[in-house]
Amino acid sequence: MRVAAVIVAGGLSSRMGREKLFEPLRGRMILDWIRARLACQAAEIFINANGDPARFHGTGLGVIADLRSAGMPLAGLHAALHLAKDRGFDSVLTVPSDTPFLPEDLVARLAEAGRTVAIASSAGQQHYLTGLWSPALLPDVERALDAPRLPRLMDFARHCEAAVVDWPAEPYDPFFNVNTPEELAQAERIAAEFLP
Repeated sequence: MRVAAVIVAGGLSSRMGREKLFEPLRGRMILDWIRARLACQAAEIFINANGDPARFHGTGLGVIADLRSAGMPLAGLHAALHLAKDRGFDSVLTVPSDTPFLPEDLVARLAEAGRTVAIASSAGQQHYLTGLWSPALLPDVERALDAPRLPRLMDFARHCEAAVVDWPAEPYDPFFNVNTPEELAQAERIAAEFLP
């Protein structure tokens, strides 16, 4: 199975006040942590982001912008599925831009579900932006984007009867996300203790 991984960075990072991908974590950018976790799981890695793509030139990753409803998670999925269709990928893995500790078996376990959509879960919480999606869903996403009321990604995934695949949250949650300076400090503690 040929998988494209898309790091969805379409939000405003309002709680952090700056682009989360570039935040340092134990001497490396959060982007580098995510890329290292995805490198053996995907054929290619891309960033979904809006605005000037030049800020990502130093990363060596391709950048895809939202095609519609810029900045919404569903729009990021839409752009990712378009990429998959155009380039012949079998599946798209979407992940948020603020989750440095993603599991190394993420694609394998989501693919085992055998569904058009499989979503990660931990500690009783579903992580709808961390999912494996079939490009066959592109027409459904486009219909959702055309709806008078734009659905949340959570609602769209439920509509598609997404499988939910659970990971243990101990000794740390692999889907811990960094939204604030305080959470970045917590990520530093997790990395220092468990990921030397």
